[in-house]
Amino acid sequence: MEKENIISDKSKAFAIRIIKLYQFLTTEKKEYVLSKQLLRCGTSIGANVKEGIYGQSRPNFHTKLTIALKEAAETEYWLELLFETGYITAEQHNSMANDCNELLKILTAITKKTKASK
Repeated sequence: MEKENIISDKSKAFAIRIIKLYQFLTTEKKEYVLSKQLLRCGTSIGANVKEGIYGQSRPNFHTKLTIALKEAAETEYWLELLFETGYITAEQHNSMANDCNELLKILTAITKKTKASK
């Protein structure tokens, strides 16, 4: 059984929400370009976190979580565009953006801490 890891758990749960949003956007809104970008970066956060956890070294961990942080920032951008162009509602945006912002804060704290201890 795997030990609980907050960033891993939250980034995976967020990826699942991103996949469901992608399905909604492609099925209901017939939007394929922005949603594909969102799908790629939104699911990449958790993939990089997982890879970092099983990395070969502390610098490798830091690098992967820095990439996850950048992917979270990109995800935030695509969510803003989808909202500002009317593809998602304010309620959908706020819910997803809040989760994304939480990931950004956690990843920022982790990368700052691991950079200082490299």
